Amino acid sequence: MSELQTPQAGDDQAPDIDVVALLMRQHGDIRNLFDEVEQSQGDERRDAFRRLVRLLAVHETAEEEVVHPFVRRAVEGGGQVVQDRLAEEKSAKETLAALDDMDTDDPKFTLRLRQLRTEVQEHARAEERYEFTHIRRSTDVTNLAAMAKAVKAAEAIAPTRPHPGVESAAANVVLGPVAALMDRTKDTVRKAMGQS
Repeated sequence: MSELQTPQAGDDQAPDIDVVALLMRQHGDIRNLFDEVEQSQGDERRDAFRRLVRLLAVHETAEEEVVHPFVRRAVEGGGQVVQDRLAEEKSAKETLAALDDMDTDDPKFTLRLRQLRTEVQEHARAEERYEFTHIRRSTDVTNLAAMAKAVKAAEAIAPTRPHPGVESAAANVVLGPVAALMDRTKDTVRKAMGQS
């Protein structure tokens, strides 16, 4: 499977009527990609890991641009909830960036991958509990659908690699397009050189 087939918002052709359902599906895709990376070897592992990196990067960028700003405004105590999620995201991005620089056949890779999986799963559970539940309670179906479309749009132009320190909507707007262009150029070069 090539990087272009990495699951992103809307890839399953489900209707864009609920941002929470869309993001929950992606959380499932992320869990499945972790399984695929852990269970494969060689080129298959490298390809699965590249898809995981890409999905995590675009997924988190979309949440930073769409979900977190909504939670800050609409959920009581939302500022603290978002601050906690951003700290988790930064830590996971740092681990992911370190892994991205490693050879997937390196014996240390699997240990770091498991550390990342734990961080990402804890983060996803916190999002589901402290953000997603409250989003559904705080808005109507029209806004849930609009947010789903916004997530799809954000993912379409998001960076495809982790950028620790860029965990806010404002930072993504300023730095995101440049990072996305650089990331997508690296992706194209890597693919052209047969490095998936």
